[in-house]
Amino acid sequence: MKRLLILDGNSLLNRAFYAIPLLSTNEGVYTNAVYGFTNMLIKMKEELKPDYIVSTFDRKAPTFRHLEYQDYKAGRKKMPPELAAQFPIVKEMLNLFSISIYEMDGYEADDLIGSLAKFAESNDIEVYIVTGDRDALQLASDNINVVITKKGITEKEIYTRTRMIEEMGVTPTQFIDVKGLMGDQSDNIPGVPGIGEKTAYKLIQNYGSVEGVLEHVEEISGKKVKENLIQYSEQAIFSKRLATINTEVPIDFDLDEIRSNENFDREGLRRLFFKLQMKTLLDKIPEAEGEEKSGADSEVDFKKINSVEELKAAIDSLEKEVYFTFNLDGISKYSLLTIKDIFISDGEKNYEIVFDAINDKNGIEVLRQFFENEDIKKVSHDVKNFLTALRKLDIDMKGLIFDTALAAYLIDSSKGDYPILTLVNEYLGEDPKGDVETVNMKLCFHMKKLYGYLKTKIEEAKMENLLYDVELPLTLVLSSMEEYGFKVNSSILDELSEKFKKEIDETQKTIYELAEEEFNINSPKQLGKILFEKLDLPVVKKTKTGYSTNAEVLEKLSDKHPIIDKITYFRQLTKIYSTYIEGLKAVIDEDGCIHSNFNQTVTTTGRLSSTEPNLQNIPIKYEMGREIRKVFIPREEKDVILSADYSQIELRVLAHIANDENMIDAFKHDIDIHTKTASEVFKTPIGEVTSLMRSRAKAVNFGIVYGISDFSLSQDLHITKKEAKEYMDIYFDRYPKIREFMDNIVKDAGAEGYVTTIMNRRRFIPEITSSNKMVKALGERLSMNAPIQGSAADIIKMAMVNVYNKLKEKNMKSKLILQVHDELIINVVPEELEAIKALIKEEMESAVKLNVPLEVDINIGESWYDAK
Repeated sequence: MKRLLILDGNSLLNRAFYAIPLLSTNEGVYTNAVYGFTNMLIKMKEELKPDYIVSTFDRKAPTFRHLEYQDYKAGRKKMPPELAAQFPIVKEMLNLFSISIYEMDGYEADDLIGSLAKFAESNDIEVYIVTGDRDALQLASDNINVVITKKGITEKEIYTRTRMIEEMGVTPTQFIDVKGLMGDQSDNIPGVPGIGEKTAYKLIQNYGSVEGVLEHVEEISGKKVKENLIQYSEQAIFSKRLATINTEVPIDFDLDEIRSNENFDREGLRRLFFKLQMKTLLDKIPEAEGEEKSGADSEVDFKKINSVEELKAAIDSLEKEVYFTFNLDGISKYSLLTIKDIFISDGEKNYEIVFDAINDKNGIEVLRQFFENEDIKKVSHDVKNFLTALRKLDIDMKGLIFDTALAAYLIDSSKGDYPILTLVNEYLGEDPKGDVETVNMKLCFHMKKLYGYLKTKIEEAKMENLLYDVELPLTLVLSSMEEYGFKVNSSILDELSEKFKKEIDETQKTIYELAEEEFNINSPKQLGKILFEKLDLPVVKKTKTGYSTNAEVLEKLSDKHPIIDKITYFRQLTKIYSTYIEGLKAVIDEDGCIHSNFNQTVTTTGRLSSTEPNLQNIPIKYEMGREIRKVFIPREEKDVILSADYSQIELRVLAHIANDENMIDAFKHDIDIHTKTASEVFKTPIGEVTSLMRSRAKAVNFGIVYGISDFSLSQDLHITKKEAKEYMDIYFDRYPKIREFMDNIVKDAGAEGYVTTIMNRRRFIPEITSSNKMVKALGERLSMNAPIQGSAADIIKMAMVNVYNKLKEKNMKSKLILQVHDELIINVVPEELEAIKALIKEEMESAVKLNVPLEVDINIGESWYDAK
């Protein structure tokens, strides 16, 4: 998910002001709040790496709460002038960081935070709200994290919906009800006299809401509490309204406008921090004013190549190890992908090849002789798309010995993006200046030094095999897959489109029949009225505008009325239709194929990702979703699609890494691992294991792989936490080495800061050392799962390289065309079918030697659907 960071400007400045002793410049400008706020911002950017950042502030104008209640926030101390003077400075700093500021007359910053958070959540964006104000806890959800600063600015607690329920016993929405009863002294919200925090929590836990408490007031023990609730019932309702954050502020939020922009005004920030005499902040800005540059921005002389004759002379003059970068056009679509410029350097001689100037038969031949010459060792950066562009020219690169983007990714996989300029800044202390062409030349010139630095880092981390045997050759494989593409049957896609429309219409009609009226199913407000007023279903959750009808609510109501499953199905259908039926139509290229883009440097686990379109995430929950795979067909009429899928690879990896004899024995004797686990967890002979037992054991097996807690397992299986704990205790009793592995890997992660896979792929786990229990628990789960999922990624990548090399070595016409995590898809020509089956099975099952056998299931069909 994309990630949004929301800063509560007033709250954080207030925290920083009182946490840090009063500081000022020689000119008397106060800076302690600015300093603390900026450090928090930089820390949050580093820790969360948000895709979007905003900051909100209060305005002086009265809000709707002041208009309803004149005493709202009455009695608050006036802001010290030393703090008030720092607000404009912080806003200037935010502007220089290209961070959008939101403030609006009539609304508090909390309302803007709430509205932006809910907007982001509805767009599948994960949210982190950083504040010192606990009022924001009411916004917490599964995707909205509320980061509460504690003890000044050095410590923080992260709250989600789950944590609030576990620790406070109330949901985020019910937190508002608690405040409605107990009031809020800081905001001067009255609440109900005589009801403190402890009583308020107890009442809401028992009756669910202020309204629920008032409805059952006669049941409440305690004469004075009961009397006050009756006497101040309207005040309780009113207090709840005052405490409720408005999440529907009429303000336009533009995601592009709030995108985290790393091209902020560095010079402006350096000037500001220099003026404020913040030396430590200056050090965090590249080329800080008043300090020496860590590297000189040298002028580099590149000779421009404008003819084939000049190209041949330039190529002939180069040494046997060269460094090259490039500019491409049309990278979003295979048919448009072309080379624009190529910059080549051997550390002494530097050339810029203007591709249009040499783009004829003779020029391409010179390029072919250069790029296909294995004796000329080549180093580049993020080279995969360039390889694909060369393939379009029928050039198959050889001699590629290093990719600086891949190396940087292996050294730290958490960044998600590895622009060469960032690496040159970060690792070499260089910051090339000039126009685009000049900067490109300088970056190419710096490649030799960057290569040397990263090569040493790879060796220090003992990741040479991972880079040179897996990731680097995999680049060639992915380029080949992208060039070949996956053929699409547009007629079937059109048929599916009509089928989906019909199914959506029929499902809609069924919903109308069950509801006995027509309404807008996509409107939460209208749907809420149907479900909770007309059909009188139990209300699970309320929002400010009415009833919640989100997926979580529908799941809890699934057994209450047949309309619920139909609504869930309708939502799935409409989402699949828009994303995969209409979406696929838009990306079919001129050759009738879809050429997905495979990314090597995006995931922290080592898995590949697929974009434009994402072919790894085609939904399979419903048959209608699975049918989308019917669209994907072989290249030629008599070809077939072959699917080769690793069987339970992550559990096999777990058995190997933990070296657990019981699990290893089960795999070696081809015993169904879920049935075996069910037999042991439920103390039942294998022959008497029911499908429900096996299903629950499967959830335990895969839950263990992901470091699941007993609470999460109980939620997944709809059982008590006690039962879930018993399952897990028995599991670890039967597989003791797995418990030992889990304990040890968490310790290792805490000591080293990272975990490794079987091929020494590293994943850093900074969360493991967090003082925040929730973040630390996340770190523990990641440290348990990363070696398993990362090792599985290593294995299938190694298999892809081996399969590709064998197909090439044997001059086979069949092509590897897709990878979906544990599955390889091959377009097979008929005369090679039996040979390909044997080749795939051999190469995949022998890709890596484990203590347990790797097993591959092979299926063939006339479409991807048939092969699965």
